[in-house]
Amino acid sequence: MSPVSQASLAHKINVLKDRSLMLKRARSFFYERNLLEVDCPALSRGTSVDEHIDLIATDDGRHLFSSPEYGMKRLLASGSGDIFQLSHVYRAGEVGKKHQPEFMMAEWYRLGFTFSEMIEETLDFIRLFIGPTPAVYQTYRDLFQEMTGLDPFETDEKGLTQFLQKHSIDFPDDVKDDKDSLLNLIVALHIEPRLPHDELFVLTHYPGSQAALAKKVKDGKYDVAERFEVYHKGLELANGYHELSDPKEQRARLIESNRLRLERGKKTLPIDEHFLSALEQGLPDCCGVAVGFDRLMMLRHDIHKIDDVIALSFDETN
Repeated sequence: MSPVSQASLAHKINVLKDRSLMLKRARSFFYERNLLEVDCPALSRGTSVDEHIDLIATDDGRHLFSSPEYGMKRLLASGSGDIFQLSHVYRAGEVGKKHQPEFMMAEWYRLGFTFSEMIEETLDFIRLFIGPTPAVYQTYRDLFQEMTGLDPFETDEKGLTQFLQKHSIDFPDDVKDDKDSLLNLIVALHIEPRLPHDELFVLTHYPGSQAALAKKVKDGKYDVAERFEVYHKGLELANGYHELSDPKEQRARLIESNRLRLERGKKTLPIDEHFLSALEQGLPDCCGVAVGFDRLMMLRHDIHKIDDVIALSFDETN
């Protein structure tokens, strides 16, 4: 082994020791706030259905979860109270500097929390890793208008494609009539690289069509989702919601996500009827958030590859 590789290995071991410490601190963060730790199973027949996320399937038709959300909401509906889970989650085909098919997530739910309270607690958790850092807040609509000069609610698909073409951003032909896909491309390739790096950036109130599992509220004549994401130094760290509790609306959204999957040439995913039954039983009013643990470790150590903050990368095990 060369001296360089020995030094690299020593640094990796130091990062892994700190990772172990931060796992303890993360648990302490939740225990001090009286959250119950849970451990929902990763493998199930029913799945989270999202047109943007592909899951890892087993030969018998089960899937590894991309989030413990559905299982956790079943517990919430059964009276668990505030809960958290620190676990590995899985997504098919995601390999890169910021992505691994298997990665660690911290996810938690707070009963009776307001949308704003959930944002603030999420920032407190992130600061556990990166230290005192100011935060700036902006709505999706305001940020989009500031960065592009376009109103994301008023601009149609033609206007969005013209913006992409003007800024030499390539896009597949099959999304030119899909407004949300066009908005996502502009956010990912034009807006996110221009976000502030020194502060924690909190983006709130997404278009209602991007609500996923969040409740919607009115912004004038438009629906907006009580959904937020947190960014820092070019990394998306957190995705949180004021959680949708209406089982009929949730079913309709899952069916629509499967329709969009088919439209994009993907297989449909089995809807989790146990999850929907839990919503029918009654999900208490709550907010929830998922935070990428590995990305927090990347920021903590100023490391730019996710491989360097986990024990063994996908490439090292396959």
